[in-house]
Amino acid sequence: MPEEIPRGEPGAILRPDRAKPLLDLARYAPRESLRPFVDYHWRVRWTVTEPHRQQVLPQPKIHVAAEHDRLLVHGVTRKPFERNFTTSGHVLGVAFRAGGFRPFLGSAVGAIEGTVTPAADLLDHDDAPVARKILQGSDDGTMVADLEDYLERSGPRPDPRVDEVAAIVERIEYDTEIHRVDQAAALAGLSSRSLQRLFTDYVGIAPKWVIQRRRLLDAAERAHSGEELVWAELADRLGFSDQAHLARAFTAAVGTPPATYARAVRAGE
Repeated sequence: MPEEIPRGEPGAILRPDRAKPLLDLARYAPRESLRPFVDYHWRVRWTVTEPHRQQVLPQPKIHVAAEHDRLLVHGVTRKPFERNFTTSGHVLGVAFRAGGFRPFLGSAVGAIEGTVTPAADLLDHDDAPVARKILQGSDDGTMVADLEDYLERSGPRPDPRVDEVAAIVERIEYDTEIHRVDQAAALAGLSSRSLQRLFTDYVGIAPKWVIQRRRLLDAAERAHSGEELVWAELADRLGFSDQAHLARAFTAAVGTPPATYARAVRAGE
């Protein structure tokens, strides 16, 4: 049976109508030894005739990417995540499971929230040679293997709490009825304070952000549909206190109000 291709989160790609013609995105499952920690590998290739700015809604996951001749560890960020693409090139990265980077770091992942750090500074292994090899490569399988070999040098040990954390995050992301931290905590059999501590230690960001991010992803996906939306109704359905609350949260994550974003999508601007 062929191995299932990881789906990732295509809905997190903002303005997919612009991205699809320019960016070639592929995802690959990790080798067996890394599956307790890694969700998937991703590769983006691009050929553009003029600069292209691409935004993605941040994920509650640590990413390590080969770019600028280094392997860079991207802590979870609350800010809009964007990249500027020029001429042609490629980037290879790895998306860890929620909590999956904790065994590599060996300490609370919350310490690297919002940071971008060379892997060597955190994992004690020189990352520059493998990063340059990946960025000069052309075969996805070889590049993925080189990145995985680097990660395995850290000798991470399986941690049962990673499965626990990943399951909580997955429940938040797929259960549309979860709107508050106390709801998520109750489903996990924890107090709200214990859930906060667990997320700081393993996920690297507060559960409230993870819940809100899921609702913003739903709002973005509705905007991508091209339908006329009644934002007050959508805000209520997604658990925001009112339309203004949705607008503030969406603007903070995307950089533009939701109604403005949806109009631009419909107009193809």
